[in-house]
Amino acid sequence: MLTYCRTLWTLAVARIFLLCKDKDRGEITTTVIVTALMAVLAIALIAIIAAKLTAKANSIDLGLGG
Repeated sequence: MLTYCRTLWTLAVARIFLLCKDKDRGEITTTVIVTALMAVLAIALIAIIAAKLTAKANSIDLGLGG
């Protein structure tokens, strides 16, 4: 999963650099797609972190005799 995220991140950064290098501002579609991919990646990472934190919190023994 981490390799997949790194690949997406590298692709997005490379595309952003290409957009910055090109002075033509007519490609709004590409910018929107890159931004949407970055948003999806951020949401996926937050979901993964939340799931891991919840699993860790549920595995803590509080010693309540349950």
